[in-house]
Amino acid sequence: MKLILKRIHTHFYRYSVAFFFILVWPILYFLSRKKERYKYINQFRRLIIFLSTTISGIFFNIDYEAPINWKRTYIICGNHTSNLDVSAISMAAKNNFCFIGKEELLDNLVLGFFFRTIDITVNRDSKMSSFRAFKQAADRLKDGISVVIFPEATIPEDYPPTLYPFKNGAFRLAIELKIPIIPVTSLDTWKVLWDTGKKYGSRPGICNIFVHKPIETAHLTIDDADILRDEVQEIIKQKFGVA
Repeated sequence: MKLILKRIHTHFYRYSVAFFFILVWPILYFLSRKKERYKYINQFRRLIIFLSTTISGIFFNIDYEAPINWKRTYIICGNHTSNLDVSAISMAAKNNFCFIGKEELLDNLVLGFFFRTIDITVNRDSKMSSFRAFKQAADRLKDGISVVIFPEATIPEDYPPTLYPFKNGAFRLAIELKIPIIPVTSLDTWKVLWDTGKKYGSRPGICNIFVHKPIETAHLTIDDADILRDEVQEIIKQKFGVA
């Protein structure tokens, strides 16, 4: 019975996301043609997230290690244990941003719109696709758009989740462009909704998110990319409580 209720909750949450998206779709479509589309589309993304999670009894408790100057541009790196991580970072980031995500998300009704307008897709099995995605990311960063990257590149299959090794693309990019990195630890989104929710379902609850202080990269060289990657992974690992 408990599993059935969690699966019902998952469907309710998904349909609520779709409902609020369809409700504002005409406005989103109009704004997607505007030069300032990042600002406005991200505002509506946050609105859809707020409405759909609130009506589903899902809330985000976001703690910041230190005040962040959101007028600056960042690469935001978080661990990935749930589809709610996208929502959590969308609520935590206070500037214009875009996500890098797998191209399969283009088939999703809601996410597909955002990936066709402001986000960046990548085919994880193609080196050329990865090159193009990071080239796009570099262009966005140069234009003052922060980029959100999950360096694990996937949601771990383990339940409860463990922290997978980080790929170093985000860290090389940060050093090349002298962009600071903000590590973000998603502490327990997986307890509310693991992966897509198909297997374990979802439930109302509070998702605790910890936004670490930015790590400057201006003094680093490309040879330091692996060191930076390991530093960020260790910061998240320690907060996440992975042995």
